[in-house]
Amino acid sequence: MTTAAPPIRTRPRRGWTPGQIVLTLLGTAVSAVFLAPLAWALFTSLKSETEAVEVPTHWLPHDWTGQAWTALFETGNITNWFVNSLVVSVCVTTIVLLVAALAGYGFARTEFRGKGVLMGVVMAGLMVSPAVLGVPLFTTVQQMGMVDTYWGMILPQCAPAAMVYILYKFFQGIPRELEEAAFIDGAGRWRVFFTIIVPLSRPSLAAVGIFTFISSWNNFLWPYMVTNNPDLMTMPNGIATVMNSYGIQWAQLMAGGLMAGLPLIVVFVFFQRQIVAGVAHTGLAGQ
Repeated sequence: MTTAAPPIRTRPRRGWTPGQIVLTLLGTAVSAVFLAPLAWALFTSLKSETEAVEVPTHWLPHDWTGQAWTALFETGNITNWFVNSLVVSVCVTTIVLLVAALAGYGFARTEFRGKGVLMGVVMAGLMVSPAVLGVPLFTTVQQMGMVDTYWGMILPQCAPAAMVYILYKFFQGIPRELEEAAFIDGAGRWRVFFTIIVPLSRPSLAAVGIFTFISSWNNFLWPYMVTNNPDLMTMPNGIATVMNSYGIQWAQLMAGGLMAGLPLIVVFVFFQRQIVAGVAHTGLAGQ
């Protein structure tokens, strides 16, 4: 004799509340505002140069063509620009992570003479615009013979006052008992830093690394100032050269902009959790 299986109870699906509807519509509107320029750049890059400058303008191309993309790869050294940007951004990110982590930990956990003055200097760095430092930095780089070199583009970007402050605030929130227990077991300061502090700081380090990479990748002014060598151009500088005697080639410019922004979009898509977690762990969300 077989017994019938009890009926499966399903909870009735709740309808959306007015608050959820409003938030969804608001999120959709904000997303459309941010995605519209990307859509415009994509559609413009698929137009001919003649159609790209037509007035009145229109979103979708009448004749779809990849002429701008082909011309960009033929006339511009996209591969070289991409490699230069990647080398500079990766080196800057690596150095900034090392310097900011060591400096932040030193300010948060050690006591030494002049600590308050040095911390004041770091905080002052947050109030100075990088554009103001352009001339003195260029003079220094020129005197050191690093003009038209990778190091000339990399080193001046490795004084991260904001990143030092972010990690400093995070290290202050780590319980001292963890370090004291390691000291009692005979661990030294360096071992405590690399085996305890760094693993606990992965979310913040990831956020700092991502922010630094994006900032270095997008940096146009400093690489433009410090190098005149076409072989050392980064993506923003290379794209700025996409023009001729008749003016800017808008379709090629849009194609180049998409090429330059694609790595950043990929980074954000794959590391957005680390970005959110890093900001939350450093306590900057409420400041």
